[in-house]
Order: sequence, then C-alpha cells, then structure tokens
Amino acid sequence: MSDSPIPTVDLRPWLSGDAELRAALAVTVDRALQNAGFLLITGHGVEPGLRARLRSAARAFFLLPAEVKQRYAARVGGRGWLGPGAEANAYAEGTETPPDLKESLTFATDEPFEDPVVNAEWYAPNVWPAEVPELRGPCEEYLGRMAALEKELLSLLGCALGMGTGFFSRHMDRPTYGFNINWYPGAEVVGEPRPGQFRIGPHTDFGTVTILDRQAGRGGLQVYTDEGGWADAPYDPDAFTVNIGDLLARWTGDRWRSGRHRVLPPPVDAPAEELMSLVYFGECTPGTLVESVPAPVGRVAYPPVDSHVYLRAKLDSIAVD
Repeated sequence: MSDSPIPTVDLRPWLSGDAELRAALAVTVDRALQNAGFLLITGHGVEPGLRARLRSAARAFFLLPAEVKQRYAARVGGRGWLGPGAEANAYAEGTETPPDLKESLTFATDEPFEDPVVNAEWYAPNVWPAEVPELRGPCEEYLGRMAALEKELLSLLGCALGMGTGFFSRHMDRPTYGFNINWYPGAEVVGEPRPGQFRIGPHTDFGTVTILDRQAGRGGLQVYTDEGGWADAPYDPDAFTVNIGDLLARWTGDRWRSGRHRVLPPPVDAPAEELMSLVYFGECTPGTLVESVPAPVGRVAYPPVDSHVYLRAKLDSIAVD
C-alpha cells in the first residue's frame, strides 16, 4: 500500500483470513474510496498469460474488415461488436461530446434466470465470432475469474463500510455483469480527434465495481479528484484498476465516490498508439432493492431503486442514435 490518493492494495492479506490484517486493509480501502473512488489491486491471482491470450484473440477480431465485424453488431448493453460511433460515455453525465474513439467487443451474463422476462433483458446468449474461434476459451475463463474476484471485493467492501462481509455479497447469488474489450486504435484508423472527443469521454461507471486490466499509454486513463483535477491514473502492469460505480456509490449514501474518469485521444506526438482494455462491470442479482445506508455511515439518503431498472436507464443514456 502507498500514500497515493489511489493506493495499491495487496489482496493476499484479505484472502489469508487474518482478522487484524483484514481490518487494516478495510480502513485503507474506505479512505481511498471516499477520495477518488479508485484502487489498484494486486495479489488477485489472475495470470498475465491469460490476459495476453485474450488480447491477442480480440485484436484478431478488431483487425477484420468492417463488413465482417458488422455481422456481429450489437446495441449498447447487448452482446457483440460496438463499432465506431456507437457510444458517447459523457452523455451519462449530461455532457454533449462527439462519439468515443473506440470499438468494443461486449459480453455479459448468459446463464438462464428463472424469470423469462429477466432472461430476455439480461441473460441473452453471448455471441462468439466464427472468424476468431480462439477468443471464446480465454474469454470465458477470464470472466469466471472476474466473477470470483468481484465477490471477494464486495466482501471486502462490506467490511470497509462497517456493515459486514455479507452486506453487498448477499446480493450476488445470480448477478449480472457486463464485459467490454475496448480497442483504442491509432489516429490512422479513427482519424484526427474532433474538439472535445476522447477515446472514452468523461463519465462514471454504472454498476457496483469495475475491474479494469489496462495498458499504459500516452493516450490512456485519467482519473478526476477534487484535490488534483484530472491526472494520469497510476499504473502497475501486475495490478487491476478497481473503481466504484454509481449504483454502489448510491448504496453507500455517497460515502464512496463513483470514480470519474476518461481515456485520452491518440496523442499528437504518438498518433499510431494502440491500446486495449479489458473492462469487467460488476452488477448484482436482478431485482435487488438498493437503499442508501443511513447516517453516520451514509451522507445522502437516495430513494430506493431497483438495481436493474437503474442500470438499464444508464446504459440507454450513452447510446448514440
């Protein structure tokens, strides 16, 4: 751990079960999430080789001709390919910007739920491009690792909030999730950025926790804090970047910040820079009633909301018509 506003937290003491180490870790996490809504997580046990195989397979898809990728086109929140111009994430915070300079492959929960209406909305089958058969294996393995890590993180966050390890994790019996493989090609693919255009515009995420595996770059991730404004996010190739989403911030009564962030456009002095991020968006079981924890833990008492009614409205807000 460090004294940075966005500290690096080693999960191994938490996973070891030592009560004193767990309590100390929970204090650090609570402090960091009140400030910026971000952490770096090491000791997670997800091998670099798995992430590399997933990136390699995804890149093979992104380099296919546009007419081939179009066969897998999806809407925001769906399964498949989100092509250039599909999203403008800054719309979610009310900022009008040009569309984001990225392409995405998007996947989500696809195990059937008992309610057919919920199934139709949140559990549609994933779409696996036939041209890249090597994608499915590492993607499904990675998603299994992310689901397990999300549950551990939510247990830690329940403890950090002072509400017990099951406070959030008990709502994870049949959780949904979203997963984007975001490809940020260079300017030779996306063209010169328009005024106010980013690889991803300023926004906060929508769910519980986001688990990000990213690559360092000049046109990379920036995080906003009240003290420092926009600054490059700290980077550790062994770490995942974890941030709080709007739903969890609301759940904590705004004790914890929903981490505001953006991804810079291709840099002028390195226009061919290409990056790829693996972004797991944690959610919870459909139908969960999210109620703000009361004071003195919580600071704002929001009206209770259905978790997935809230999430659908957020997803719809960033789609470019």
